[in-house]
Parts: sequence; structure tokens; C-alpha cells
Amino acid sequence: MTALLCKLRKPLDTLYLLAGVISAIFLVAILVIITMQIAARALSINFPGSSDYAGYMMAAASFMAFAYTLNRGGHVRVSLLLGLFGERRYLVDTVCHLIATIFSCLLAWHASTMVYWSWMLGDVSQGQDATPLWIVQMPVAVGSIILAICFIDNFVSMLLRRQDNIVADIVE
Repeated sequence: MTALLCKLRKPLDTLYLLAGVISAIFLVAILVIITMQIAARALSINFPGSSDYAGYMMAAASFMAFAYTLNRGGHVRVSLLLGLFGERRYLVDTVCHLIATIFSCLLAWHASTMVYWSWMLGDVSQGQDATPLWIVQMPVAVGSIILAICFIDNFVSMLLRRQDNIVADIVE
């Protein structure tokens, strides 16, 4: 089982990095939309739906960044509290990873179900753009699925190696 994890390590890390890059692209797209919106307003040109699209991009950027941020130690981790458990730290950390895995899988399931039903029902946004909602919800579902994979990966690593895959770029 550990050999399988070693073979999957590089593809999984690549998946998390790719999701982080896609998140960065969405952030740049927000910058472009807001800049175009400012320019359009200065030139008295109507740019309908720009605020809606900036919001869609913000949700997409957030969800696509979750897994990458997790493995880079960017999420809040209460190391001070974990330090109080001493020898039981591993057990507490493993239980926390299990709970996070369960909730992230539920999030991925419900986000995917939301996309499916939006597609089936032909839901569109309420703004002037009338964008099909399944299109703008898709990055939320994909990001949630990647986050669930990341938590499963970390939980299995905790069980097999007694260590997660979180490499903190910041000081805890």
C-alpha cells in the first residue's frame, strides 16, 4: 500500500499544483474584469454582467485553491492546541483528518449534485447575463472534489506513515 502511495505522490501533487495555478488564473481574470469595468465606466460604456462574472471567478478561485493551500500549510492549524496533547497528538491529528475527510467528501458530493441539478433544470443566473448556473458552479464542484482527494490522501498518509503531506511554507 505504501508503494502505491509513493507512485501516486507525484500525480497528486501535480493535481494540487494545477488546481492552484487555475486558481491564480481566475484571480488574474478578476483583475482583468475589474479593470475593464473601470475603463468601461470611464468611457460611459455599459459592461453588463461584469460584477456577476467577477463573483463567479472569486468563487472559482477560492475553491480551486483549497487543496493546494491545504498542502502548503496555508489553512489555520492550531499547533498550540495540538502540542498540548503530547503523545496523543497523532491520534488527535488523525481524528481531525478523518472528520475533515468526511466533511470534504460531503461537500464534494453536494457540490457535484448541485451542478447536475442546475444542468438538468436549466437554471440560469438572475443577472443580465443569464449565464447557465452549471457552468459557473462547475469550478466549485471540481475544487471540492480535489479538496476531498487531498484530505483522503492526507488521512491515508496519517494512517500509513503517521505523518500528513502538509509542507508548511509559513511558520506555525
